[in-house]
Amino acid sequence: MSDTPTETRSVVVEREFPHPPDRLWRALTQPHLIEEWLMKNDFHPAVGHRFKLQGEWGGTLDCEVLVVEPDKALSYTWNFTHADPAFDLRSVVTFTLAPTGAGTRLRMEQTGFRPDQKQAYGGARAGWPQFFEKLERVLEKSA
Repeated sequence: MSDTPTETRSVVVEREFPHPPDRLWRALTQPHLIEEWLMKNDFHPAVGHRFKLQGEWGGTLDCEVLVVEPDKALSYTWNFTHADPAFDLRSVVTFTLAPTGAGTRLRMEQTGFRPDQKQAYGGARAGWPQFFEKLERVLEKSA
């Protein structure tokens, strides 16, 4: 196994939602809705905006908006700083929305997991499907 620092892994979760892209976009970009399915936050959909996501586990993620294409794509950094640098996570989350005949296909890709970050990688693989379940409930309520 190589120790190349650029060698990273990604987590990808895709799901079709029976809602139009604009409804998903609102849930991805309005702070009160983001809080319902993801975490407490001070998000604003503007490239360069720095914001925090506050986890129920007591940790805070430092984020910066990288891409905003309404109803199409949203990307931001997802960084966690730990007292032990081995647990520092520098990643990017990208949401891509694609209209379908029945609604919208949402693709989330989180990139940047180092090979030694098995716990963070496993947490993301388990966590994102749960976030998508909560997102579905938020979308149903806001229908």
